[in-house]
Amino acid sequence: MASTLRTLLMAIIVFITPIQLVTAADYHLAPGDILSIGVWGYEELQLKQVIVRPDGKVSFPLVGEMKVEGISTGDFTEGLMKKLSVYIKNPQVTVNVDKFHTTRIYVLGQVSKPGMYEIERQHNLLDAISMAGGYTKEAAKKKVMVLRKAEPGKVQTANLINLLNKADLTQNYPLADGDIVFLKDNGRIDFARDIMPFVSGLYYVDNMKND
Repeated sequence: MASTLRTLLMAIIVFITPIQLVTAADYHLAPGDILSIGVWGYEELQLKQVIVRPDGKVSFPLVGEMKVEGISTGDFTEGLMKKLSVYIKNPQVTVNVDKFHTTRIYVLGQVSKPGMYEIERQHNLLDAISMAGGYTKEAAKKKVMVLRKAEPGKVQTANLINLLNKADLTQNYPLADGDIVFLKDNGRIDFARDIMPFVSGLYYVDNMKND
């Protein structure tokens, strides 16, 4: 089983375009997503182009505003059904994401095509490295760095060897808007010299040191 999973992961990172493995019901909504929401049997409750606003909310007839940011499409559907059940007996609700919000991530260092990538839906570390053409032979695969825009100064490290050879999926970190993935080489790096030129003006990374 572990061997099969390891083979699949290698295929994802080296040979194919990143795919989204999260099911539609598991997708977590975010500002900028555009939804279609319908209640079976009610023409007036068939809405398209419902945008998740910057405050993370949507509006729907009868129930008003609902906070949807960060919850799954499935949970939103169930929550909307519960609220509508006050007015409609056994409402049958469908929620579809017609367009996903765009997220920008940066993949830098020892990859074939370093740079900024705009992605839709939720992506993780392997997706990002795959989009950048895979890692080079000089990459230090035991210590891939993930810098979080939401947590300036914090660096997470992932071990691709464990991820690929031992199927340790805890190393396959999810990525958010503005995050940086940095694959250093086997030598030491200087953050100011090697990383900051790519992200100047985006955000500051303070007090980072090589180990």
